[in-house]
Amino acid sequence: MAAPRAQRRTTLADQRTALRVDPISAAWNTVASCPTYAEAQSTVDRLSDDGFPVEHLDIIGSDLKQIERVTGRLTNQTATVAGAASGAWFGLMVGLFLGIFSDGNWFGLIVFGLVIGAIWGAAFGYFGHAAYRGQRDFASTQALVATRYDIVARDGQADAARAALRKAGLNPVEHSVTLPPTPGS
Repeated sequence: MAAPRAQRRTTLADQRTALRVDPISAAWNTVASCPTYAEAQSTVDRLSDDGFPVEHLDIIGSDLKQIERVTGRLTNQTATVAGAASGAWFGLMVGLFLGIFSDGNWFGLIVFGLVIGAIWGAAFGYFGHAAYRGQRDFASTQALVATRYDIVARDGQADAARAALRKAGLNPVEHSVTLPPTPGS
């Protein structure tokens, strides 16, 4: 008898890619902790170069912070110019696309798309900034960063990963368990 449809779906899932990140499992199976993602990536790369089965490792960023870097002042004029530039690129792309499939004056279509795109972009840039009424007069970029990156082993590979890190000359995170005193001792 064939397995029910729902049961077949769950058996098709690859257990290696199933994501289980609960705090207890992650804390117990953490094999290294790095201050930057580049260092965590380098550590996993080193393990891979040494032949460790890295498909059993995860890089988990912890203590996330959102950073907004202010890049400059934003006025109606700068918003209009930025909108015009963005619109011109979009118009150029549309003009090129139309020019490819045109039998006529393709250069005219490109220039027309560029000009119309710049005009619409400038209008959207100006009115979009003006709608804030001075509540956000600066330009910025945003990033989500972690303060720590833990390398966590799955599938019982924590001890093997720590041994591989020691062999590579890297410092693994060691876990020791302190048991409470037993009554009567």
